[in-house]
Amino acid sequence: MTDYPKRGEIYLVNLPSKPKDVKNRLALVISLDIRNELANDIIVVPLSTTLRPAPTHVLFQKGEGGLSKAYMAKCEQVTTIDKSLLIRGPFAGKVNDEKMKEIEKAIMIAIGVY
Repeated sequence: MTDYPKRGEIYLVNLPSKPKDVKNRLALVISLDIRNELANDIIVVPLSTTLRPAPTHVLFQKGEGGLSKAYMAKCEQVTTIDKSLLIRGPFAGKVNDEKMKEIEKAIMIAIGVY
C-alpha cells in the first residue's frame, strides 16, 4: 500500500495562484483520508506568514504541526490541488483535533454557513 496525504498534515505544495504564477507554500490537508487515498487530488487550506487576524483565519503557533514559525491558515482560500503538486511533507505529525475544529469553523464562516 502506498502512502497518501492525511487530513491534518501540513505539506509544502506547488500552489498555482494566477495563470503562469506558481508559488511554493505550506498548506494544511483538510480532505477526508478516504478521499485522499482514492482521488488524484486533495483539498487544502494555504498557510501564510502574514499574521492578519480575520474571522476566516486560524493562527498556528510555532511548533504546531511541525511549523518552524507562526503561520495563519487562510480558510477562505480552500482549494483542490493535484497530488503531483506536493513537494515535501508531511511535517511533524498531524494538527490536533481542536485546531482542526477551528479550521472547520473558519471554513464554514468563509462559505456563509453558520
